[in-house]
Amino acid sequence: MVNRDEYIEKLKAQLDQWNAETAKWEAQAKEAQAGMRAEFEKQLAAFRQRRDQAIEQLRKVQSASGDAWMELARGA
Repeated sequence: MVNRDEYIEKLKAQLDQWNAETAKWEAQAKEAQAGMRAEFEKQLAAFRQRRDQAIEQLRKVQSASGDAWMELARGA
């Protein structure tokens, strides 16, 4: 089982990567033609939703007590 600190660091690294990808996609969406722009926006919305869910999970893990962490880890 992964310990809490390792899990937090893994989540933070994933969020950093997703934030970088989001910025790249936002730049591409601005330059895209109208038809492609809609597709980029759709993908960005889905990506942002996953990122926001990961942020919420990170908050839960960071504030979890020892017993609560064990419960979260079993469900992760």
